[in-house]
Amino acid sequence: MTASSVRRAAGVDMGLTDVAAVVRSDGVREKIVNPKWHKCAGDALARAQRALSRKQKGSKNREKARHRVAVLHRRVREARRDHHHKLARRLIDENQVVAVEGLDVAALMRTRVAKSVQDAGWGIFVRLLHEKAVEQHREVVVDRWQPTSQVCAVCGTKDGRKPLHVRVWTCRSCSAVLDRDFNAAVNIMIAAGLAETLNACGGDVRRTLACADPDEAGTHRTDRLRATA
Repeated sequence: MTASSVRRAAGVDMGLTDVAAVVRSDGVREKIVNPKWHKCAGDALARAQRALSRKQKGSKNREKARHRVAVLHRRVREARRDHHHKLARRLIDENQVVAVEGLDVAALMRTRVAKSVQDAGWGIFVRLLHEKAVEQHREVVVDRWQPTSQVCAVCGTKDGRKPLHVRVWTCRSCSAVLDRDFNAAVNIMIAAGLAETLNACGGDVRRTLACADPDEAGTHRTDRLRATA
């Protein structure tokens, strides 16, 4: 599929605070709040695990307690999968091409954020995107190892690594005040070969999509513009 034949494209930057930051070639952008399913169920799971540990091995009560723990884990998995199904379906229905960053989830699972990465379910989400794209004859482009958070999407200057707590930064070359996640999503589209699609929309769409809102310039994060159900 060539850039000239694409009616609408989207770039998706996956994260932990927001499970996805999405920018579209028509100038629309949004952040999808991370529901943190496992963390929300943490207290109930902890109580169920403690109850299980107190039961005598081989007893019927222990089997009942084990079943309760399994049910709670299943509910977490099903809630996460349902959320990702709906988000993947919407992105594929709304866009002819979706570009995502190819994250090394296996490597991240060996870091201090392993539990958060597992709870976010990035791998499941990308797999669902691919499956729904095949069903709808759409395209998903995965581009790996791009420094999407280090490069200004407006002028292309590489501005170096930044701590995770820095959610808004100013480009030293063009002075654009950039939202870290939206800027990364635009760079993902560019790396996927969709720069012409962005440029075809007219105006300075890169600046519109990548920059932080004026009221939030200088803050550590940007509020979500819209959340999916």
